[in-house]
Amino acid sequence: MVTMNSDSAKGFTLVEVMVALVIVAIALPALLISVYRQVDGTAYLRDKLVANWVAANKMAEIRLISSLNSKTLEGKNSGSEEMADREWFWWAKGEKTTVDNFYRMTVTVGSDADNESNTLITLVGFVEKDSG
Repeated sequence: MVTMNSDSAKGFTLVEVMVALVIVAIALPALLISVYRQVDGTAYLRDKLVANWVAANKMAEIRLISSLNSKTLEGKNSGSEEMADREWFWWAKGEKTTVDNFYRMTVTVGSDADNESNTLITLVGFVEKDSG
């Protein structure tokens, strides 16, 4: 049977403990930064998804209005919609194409009313205007 006396018992030295603490002190902030980036990326993807829904809804609305009222589709229009407990701002632009009664619609959505250039999504679609 092996017996250990108090002289042969070993433990961590102060240097070993300090090295372990330095490693943890370096690794922990790097891990937190990585988690924060992932959370920010998830929030950006969520915003982009909701903005895409707003743009798709606006495009469907434009198609319905043009088919019901034969309203002209040229020019610019803007407004806001509430979705997912936030206010989203949209800008719609209609341009006539080389094909008769066929329009190119561009719907842009962002979260800032004053900054159309800082948008999350741009959706392009084509709308046919009834000639009758």
